Amino acid sequence: MKAVLGASWLAMLAAALACGKPSPPAEPSPAPEVAEVAEELAEPWSDAWMLREGQRFIHDTPYRRAALEHSLVNPDNLYSSQRLSSYGLGDRRWDRLPQWNPRSVPVDASMAAQLEQGEFPEVPIERLWDGVEPTTMQGWVSLGRRVFFGYPMRAEVYMEWGLTKRALADAVGVERDARGDIPGLVLFVDTDRQVRVGITCAICHTAVRDGQVVEGAARRSFDYGRLRAEYFEDTGEWVEPGLAERMTQWGPGRADVTEDDDEDPVTIPDLWGLRDQRWLTQAGTIRHDSPLALAIRQETQLTDSNHAMVRPPRALAWALAMYVYALDPGPRTVAKDSPGAAVFEVHCKRCHSNASYGGRVLPHESVGTDPALATGRGRGTGHYRVPNLVRVADGAPFLHDGTVASLDELLSAERLSPDFEGRLRKGAIPGHTAGMDLSPTDRADLIAFLQTL
Repeated sequence: MKAVLGASWLAMLAAALACGKPSPPAEPSPAPEVAEVAEELAEPWSDAWMLREGQRFIHDTPYRRAALEHSLVNPDNLYSSQRLSSYGLGDRRWDRLPQWNPRSVPVDASMAAQLEQGEFPEVPIERLWDGVEPTTMQGWVSLGRRVFFGYPMRAEVYMEWGLTKRALADAVGVERDARGDIPGLVLFVDTDRQVRVGITCAICHTAVRDGQVVEGAARRSFDYGRLRAEYFEDTGEWVEPGLAERMTQWGPGRADVTEDDDEDPVTIPDLWGLRDQRWLTQAGTIRHDSPLALAIRQETQLTDSNHAMVRPPRALAWALAMYVYALDPGPRTVAKDSPGAAVFEVHCKRCHSNASYGGRVLPHESVGTDPALATGRGRGTGHYRVPNLVRVADGAPFLHDGTVASLDELLSAERLSPDFEGRLRKGAIPGHTAGMDLSPTDRADLIAFLQTL
């Protein structure tokens, strides 16, 4: 893997070094610099290498543009074409947007109580970031955690309204920890100087279990579609009828976040083991053989979510990527010598092959699940990514669209029948037939093994 990574990334580096920087006749060619960088690539993904890459991401526009172009698997889908026309252009489009370092504070129990009454608490004068770039990986991760919980993706009128209806907020997964704080919600001063309620990355990628916040776990209770639908029904604001109907069908743990009008909701994923995954998003939209791919993903997501009016300081986008890489579900004892491990080796390892039990992308036809996401105009590539299986026992609903309720259902041939009575869906649920032909004993052993991952 390291050899492949080094070769592909070196080609991109060479292009970036040459982009817009022709060497004058009296100066040496770029070859020595490329050779020097090649030596650095002997340790990809090490902390020292990541710190160097971070400086290139923050300060080197041609390098960042080359990384963007390299990372986009299908340049013609809407996700890619928007970024190719807007990002890494130096003095145009998103690069010209003002950097936004907001005054923002996570919503704690006392703030939540005021917001429930329609009152807005005071927002601190301090900005989210003091403007000082960290110099250690630990420092970047710490800053990234602050971004994860504190940087507004956008003002969220649905959530502001929903907080005034406590029973509904609880029902749609606006979870509170043992203190009554609400991870994923912030109170912030928007770009128009108005105080608003906003959502952050943590609204989808934290869960509260036994009163404790699990950072990086998908919030499978979050029913964003229902929250939005209830808002439109209660306020009488107009919403396109087809969209209103679709939102009510998303259900907990699913949302349609793609850039097209197709109906292709996806399961909110856990964030474990992203460093091992060579593709990002369920459709493998982003090639991930460099940390710049994830940092660009974070920067452009925050920019787009804020309606391309502002962009985050690049140091915050890099910090967020470093924090996501550091997320860990905690200690676990994988039953590597169990009978189920042997079953996994024979029947599953071909696809779930990396250190986090994830893997490559596969043509959607071979996966056999609903092709809408893989072939859609929004993020389609014609493929689906093999997801990692860390903490898969807590990972239901399964498949990219969240249509399978349990590991038992996933491995059961019965769900292919038109008469299937699933917990989440009635009728046939096609695709992912691996494991369906196992004997009852092997299936039980495999599930027991998966529960240890």
